[in-house]
Amino acid sequence: MKSNLSPIITGTSLRSVLNSSSVIIIDAGSSPKAQENYQKNHISGAFYIDLNTQLSNIKEDAAKGGRHPLPSPEAFATVLETYGITPNSHIVIYDMFYGANAAARLWWMLTAIGHQKVQVLSGGLEAAEKAGISIDANNVPTPEKGYYTATTWALPTATIDEVASTVNLENGLVIDVRDTPRYNGKTEPIDLIAGHIPGAVNIPFKENLTEEFLFKSPEELHQKYTTAFEGKATEHIIIHCGSGVTACHTLLATAYAGLPIPKLYVGSWSEWSRNNRPIATLQVPK
Repeated sequence: MKSNLSPIITGTSLRSVLNSSSVIIIDAGSSPKAQENYQKNHISGAFYIDLNTQLSNIKEDAAKGGRHPLPSPEAFATVLETYGITPNSHIVIYDMFYGANAAARLWWMLTAIGHQKVQVLSGGLEAAEKAGISIDANNVPTPEKGYYTATTWALPTATIDEVASTVNLENGLVIDVRDTPRYNGKTEPIDLIAGHIPGAVNIPFKENLTEEFLFKSPEELHQKYTTAFEGKATEHIIIHCGSGVTACHTLLATAYAGLPIPKLYVGSWSEWSRNNRPIATLQVPK
C-alpha cells in the first residue's frame, strides 16, 4: 500500500514523532569532514550514513557511471540492516546542505526500493535546533541488526545514450540542477571540464528552497514544475547534476509537489564530460 506520508517533514513535526519506536534518524554525510561534523554535532540518537562509502559504488574511472554510481540494491539493503532498519521503519534524513546532497540521495534510494515511510527534514540540522530538538555530540547509538531485502531500483533512471537522444525529442526535457555559473561553463570546481549538455535547460536546485533554506510549499513547487514540464512526456524528463546526488533534491521536490518522479541520470555531468560527448557553454555578456 502506498504511503500518504509527505516526503518532507518540518522540525516541529519531527519533534512530535521522535519518541516513536519506529522512527530512525539518519545524518547523511557527503563532505570530506561530514563524519567529523557528525561527531561534533547531530540530532540526539541519529545514525551517520556516508555518501561515498555506503550510498555509492565509486569506481576508479568516473567515465564509467560518474563520480557517485549507485551500489547494487542488495548492497544497499545490507547497509540498511546495519542500522536496524526494516521495511516498517519510519526514516527521517537530514544533512548539512538543507537536503540538497546525501539526504535527498538516500531518500531517492529508499523510495526506489519501495520503502514507504521516508522523509527529509526541511532545513536540516539548523531546523531541528530551532524546533527545540536535542542536538549533541555524545549520544551515538548502537543499532540492532535489521532485516531488508531489495533486488531492483524501481524508480526510473537514464543512461548516457538516453540523455543524448532525449535532448533532441520535441517532448523530451533534460534539466541540469547545478548552479548557473557551472551550467554556463564559467566555472567548474569539481569535474574536469566546464559547460553543460547541449539542449539541457538549467533549473538550479536552490530554486526549490526559500530564502531561509526551507523547501517551498508543495503548491509553489507544483506550479513551478508543471510549468517547466509543460508539453513534455513524463517518460522523457531527465534530471541531472554533477554526479547524480544533488539531482535527487529536485526529484524530491517534484514528489513533494505531487508530481510523477522524473528519471535520474546517475552519471550526470561527471560521466558526460569524460566521454567525449558534445559540450556547450553560454557566453554571458560582461
